Amino acid sequence: MRQINANQLQDLVADISLERDRLKRLEQEIQDVQQEIQLDPARSHLFYESLALKLHNFYTGCERIFRLVAIELNGGVPSSSDWHKRLLDRMTIAREGRQAMLRPETARQLQEFLGFRHIVRNLYGFELDRDRIAQLVSKHPAVWLQVEQDVNEFIEWLKDLAFSLEEDLFLDQ
Repeated sequence: MRQINANQLQDLVADISLERDRLKRLEQEIQDVQQEIQLDPARSHLFYESLALKLHNFYTGCERIFRLVAIELNGGVPSSSDWHKRLLDRMTIAREGRQAMLRPETARQLQEFLGFRHIVRNLYGFELDRDRIAQLVSKHPAVWLQVEQDVNEFIEWLKDLAFSLEEDLFLDQ
């Protein structure tokens, strides 16, 4: 882990917490769109495009957290063309004084959302497979729960590390 002080760790906790809270809000918005589909099935094609974008945003929000960790604690993100996948994989590995951020199972579940995000970025909304969207929407609550648990555990680790650094600084004075 690169050299970092307690204040930087506290800032990282704040940044990660902000992204986590946005992802919580997104969870509610996905549920709201699902209710709209049930209320107005004739216009469901419009709602499926919205769901696809929200699933895209879900992975993007997760990846923002991973980027924050990689940049602040490990000095940067991978630079190759498959950097998105490599970044996700790296979050499952404890390295350079940093505990793993995700359980391997969480990362495995997120890979589906990463792949779908790529599809959303490269197709028109009306070309998206509604069954695929519905499948991912049904998986989202369980995957989000796993991500949220892993992120919260990582935040606690960061807080403990910041406290330890502050304590060491106090003892050195």
